[in-house]
Amino acid sequence: GALLAIEFTGLAEYLALLRAAARALAPFGSSVMFYLAAAVSDFYIPASEMSEHKIQSSEGPLQITMKMVPKMLSPLVKEWAPEAFVISFKLETDPLILINKSRQALEKYRHQVVVANILESRRTSVIIVTKDSETPLSLSAEEVAQGVEIEEKIVSYLQGQHSAFIESK
Repeated sequence: GALLAIEFTGLAEYLALLRAAARALAPFGSSVMFYLAAAVSDFYIPASEMSEHKIQSSEGPLQITMKMVPKMLSPLVKEWAPEAFVISFKLETDPLILINKSRQALEKYRHQVVVANILESRRTSVIIVTKDSETPLSLSAEEVAQGVEIEEKIVSYLQGQHSAFIESK
């Protein structure tokens, strides 16, 4: 019945806070739900490689090389909180690859749920993907007009999934 929202401003802070929270909550086992609502990013520029001053256009075209953000789902699921109910998100721009990419994430990381969404419709519809199912959730035009947010439906649905998860343990 409690929600712990963790705010962060940078990648290193996010990863440290997630690890600390996961380790602190691990003793509560399956009663813990991690709702990892958004990736920080897939890529970043390390602080050590950032320009200290304004980049001068007189130096010609700019080329940026970015590093991959470390994947935290694997240590979260395998080491930090192995009994927890873990939900990740998969955002794509191509609807044709969305479900397959979501299933690949479930297989790779061995967590319980992926909330799959398309960039263009992410605020009004998602698909909840589990090992055994694909459940579409969407807002009607009336709900949108009333200011209902898709997150309300997602959280409500996932609460039921989490309860079933706890009972199965």
